[in-house]
Amino acid sequence: MKASVFAVLLPITVFAQPDLIIHGGKIVTVDKNFSVAEAMTIRNGRIEDIGSRDELLRPRRPNTEVIDLQGATVLPGLIDSHTHPSGAAMTEFDHPIPDMETIEDVLTYFRERARVVPEGQWIDLQQVFITRLREQRYPTRSELDKAAPRHPAIFRTGPDASLNTLALKRCGIDKDFKIPEGVPGKIEKDARGEPTGILRSYANYTKIEPARGKKASEDDYLSRLTELFSDYNSVGITTIGDRASDSVALGRYEKLRNSNQLTVRISASYQIATLGPIEKIQQRIREVAKHPLFTNSDPLLRIIGIKTFLDGGMLTGSAYMRQPWGTSTIYSITDPNYRGTLFIPRERLLPIVLTTVLEGLQFTAHSVGDGAVHTLLDVYEEVDQTVSIRNTRPCITHCNFMSREAVDALARLGVVADLQPAWLYLDTRTLVAQFGYERMRYFQPLKSLFAAGAIVGGGSDHMQKIGSLRSINPYNPFLAMHTAITRKARWFNGTLHPEEALTREQAIRFYTSNNAFLLFREKQLGSLEPGKLADFVILDRDLLTCPVDDILGAQVRAAYLGGKRIYPK
Repeated sequence: MKASVFAVLLPITVFAQPDLIIHGGKIVTVDKNFSVAEAMTIRNGRIEDIGSRDELLRPRRPNTEVIDLQGATVLPGLIDSHTHPSGAAMTEFDHPIPDMETIEDVLTYFRERARVVPEGQWIDLQQVFITRLREQRYPTRSELDKAAPRHPAIFRTGPDASLNTLALKRCGIDKDFKIPEGVPGKIEKDARGEPTGILRSYANYTKIEPARGKKASEDDYLSRLTELFSDYNSVGITTIGDRASDSVALGRYEKLRNSNQLTVRISASYQIATLGPIEKIQQRIREVAKHPLFTNSDPLLRIIGIKTFLDGGMLTGSAYMRQPWGTSTIYSITDPNYRGTLFIPRERLLPIVLTTVLEGLQFTAHSVGDGAVHTLLDVYEEVDQTVSIRNTRPCITHCNFMSREAVDALARLGVVADLQPAWLYLDTRTLVAQFGYERMRYFQPLKSLFAAGAIVGGGSDHMQKIGSLRSINPYNPFLAMHTAITRKARWFNGTLHPEEALTREQAIRFYTSNNAFLLFREKQLGSLEPGKLADFVILDRDLLTCPVDDILGAQVRAAYLGGKRIYPK
């Protein structure tokens, strides 16, 4: 009998080859150990391997792209946890707005606009902060009257504003006007009881007509957003948090995503107004939790939570403090007991936060003063006794003025925070003049927060103009890192509490892995590790070893999103 012959079919294993290999430099992974590698391979938009140059150069095919870094440094794609791109992109659509450093610069702007704006129409200048003017004060009512006598003129910075006489008249504000009971705000008055023109939280009790200008089409909005996102890429930013988004902004981001023009990943906090019946506010929160961008996992665009505003601003004189501000010519404060403005009373804040947590959304609130910070932390602690808050990563936005107790509470409760080092750089001179050096001890206490184990990330609060250093506020991450490391400020001699300075490694984490956690992206982004999305930047210098002041001038040679180069185009 003839033996049977069996053909044994063995599967043919095809070893996948990388699409891209980068080597020959310093790859700063920002992993748990902050390890540094020689080479990295990328396949299908994800990091395949990290290791030595000799090992990773072997598995290459003829069409594998290979980049020799020639000694350059690679970081994970940088993340800005706090931006407002929709408004920022359109700031100068109608006309250029010059940089302003003095009251005369401000008045010149009003005079020049008065020549081209039809008589009787509003002239509106926003977000030129008095802390950043040489004179450290608001333009007065009379100065605005002289600059624009036939136009209602408003100089507004965040929740506060300075108005001229015609603007006050248009708003119906005179010595007898009273803010409705229960509505946050304050009208500053002189010794005769006449309004000085300074209004706190003006939007709650006045109606300002929008300044007229060129009407933007939908294509204009999309084009300007694309231009802004490209500029984000040019300084290494590949992911952002939009911290006051809405349905219109989200719709535009979706259009860019669907047409393959979205070059940043976006984690959005949906802005929720907090005036009116609590039941309606809670219903709006529940509607956000049903939005497809929250319920579906999208690597480019998603909703992570809601955002609201708890107090005013330190740049304008209305942040809610535990101790009085003190009378001030800088901020035009005349009441020695004035502590700023708390927009949401604690009894209203509690059900808003509880509903947000129960829906699985991240809650964050603009909270600048230590009074606002402690109010929000107290509410988080009370909610945590009913339902664990840690998994929703409750956040505090800004939290510039803190305390030792607040630092410890953040770490204990699992509360995260996004802070803006550029504010320390631009505003320290004025804040120290107002509060004194000692009261600034826990102003942006970054080292204490890191040491306590709290997760805090860096943001810009970019709100106007395109340009990483000319913008309000500047979104250049290297300026922010340098500020966090040195605690040096513009126009200020010395450093602001250098005991709170970060190390270079911490400053890099601040804009990478920490921000990834804040924005619920840590499984995909924030470090260069196998399996994660291949978002990375190539720099012209090593931030870990270059002279510290050279960090300021760092340039991005290339930026990649999902393994594809997005800068330069």
